[in-house]
Amino acid sequence: MSVESLSIDDLVAYFSDAATPRSDWLVGTEHEKIGVYLASDATRGAPPLPFARVPYEGDAGIGALLERIAVEDDWERVLEGENVIALKKDGASITLEPGGQMELSGAPLVTTRETCAEFTEHLDLTKRISRDMEIVWLALGADPFHSISQIPHMPKARYDIMRNYLPTRGRLALHMMHATATVQANYDYSDEADMVAKMRTAMGCTPIVSALFANSSIVEGGESGFISQRVEVWRQMDSDRCGLLPFVFERDFGYREYAEWAVEVPMFFLVRGQQYIAAKGVTFQQFIQHGIGEHRATLEDWDLHLTTVFPEVRLKRFIEVRGADCGPKELICALPALWKGLLYDRAAGEAAFELVRGWTPEIRDQALASAARLGLAGRAGGSSLLELAREIVDIAAAGLARIAEEGGLGPDERGFLDPLRALLEAGMSPGEAVLAKWRGEWNQSPERLVEYARY
Repeated sequence: MSVESLSIDDLVAYFSDAATPRSDWLVGTEHEKIGVYLASDATRGAPPLPFARVPYEGDAGIGALLERIAVEDDWERVLEGENVIALKKDGASITLEPGGQMELSGAPLVTTRETCAEFTEHLDLTKRISRDMEIVWLALGADPFHSISQIPHMPKARYDIMRNYLPTRGRLALHMMHATATVQANYDYSDEADMVAKMRTAMGCTPIVSALFANSSIVEGGESGFISQRVEVWRQMDSDRCGLLPFVFERDFGYREYAEWAVEVPMFFLVRGQQYIAAKGVTFQQFIQHGIGEHRATLEDWDLHLTTVFPEVRLKRFIEVRGADCGPKELICALPALWKGLLYDRAAGEAAFELVRGWTPEIRDQALASAARLGLAGRAGGSSLLELAREIVDIAAAGLARIAEEGGLGPDERGFLDPLRALLEAGMSPGEAVLAKWRGEWNQSPERLVEYARY
């Protein structure tokens, strides 16, 4: 029996109602990082391994770290049962990924300088508290040392359900959950046409940006075979909900087409009160039509469901670009500036899209595969990713200059792109540089890698 409580029009309105006037556009940055102990101490709950990953439990665990941040910097605790699983403050949040990676989801802000300052303040506080616990945080896109069996699990019911489901849909699902770290940025759109243009530019240029930020060439104590193991992990993920979405480039793409795709993606769970209820592969469309047990679909369920689809560029009530590995502080601040220049200046967005307009879905996937394996040494559609990255950075800089001249969205922020220009001058993505040092002067020393990569 049908129990429909929502229509596709309601789901489309969820996106259209979020359209924001240009004068109010903001940028939010999300940054994950992997923590390890400098030394092992079984009495503190750490596994007997050098550079062991940090568990939730114990006096020097993730739970204790979150508690100290809450006390010392006045963050509001978010509890699941008796466990602190997140913190909230002034529009920002600190959350936990499945293997204990800590994520700062920054508040929406006007300027790159503000979002960089927010990240810097968070990092300084985290490092100061972590120092007492002998924890360091790594500016890398993947765990360089540990197998999945050596990585602790965080006590979040959401992740228990995902651990059961995702391995049935992708052989590297648990690696994605526990062993990777990314930096993402979020952008507003003014109307449907603006959303379409931004999604196409971002989705089209993602392989180039992924190559520029590729930074996970060492995993499980040796060479991963990729410059970005993180990108390759995502390429092997659940094809129902991940990847470079071909329909974004079709003539009729819009809010409805994205909703019609997402509504057919199997759900992980729904939440009622404090309880996570496994959806067992029911699509959101089936949930709308038939319910799940006594539960009926709501817009709050749709909002939650959209956080469990993982395309390389994601539409929620803003546009989220997801293709970059975690890296050094200067690159964390460069990423939102790069995409701001490309997405908040119309001419820059059009110029960037022209670089990739002729790519077929096969070329886009090949480009992402090449970025994963070779970083900036890769190729796409007969072009060098290094040369394409140089053009992308120049286009973004021109966009940032025009944004500054127009006023309203911040001062001239081209200086935040300087670290990217340094990479391009060297001709290597961060993971290529790490790999060269690993093979050479470091003599495959984990200690040298940690010293180099720690924040």
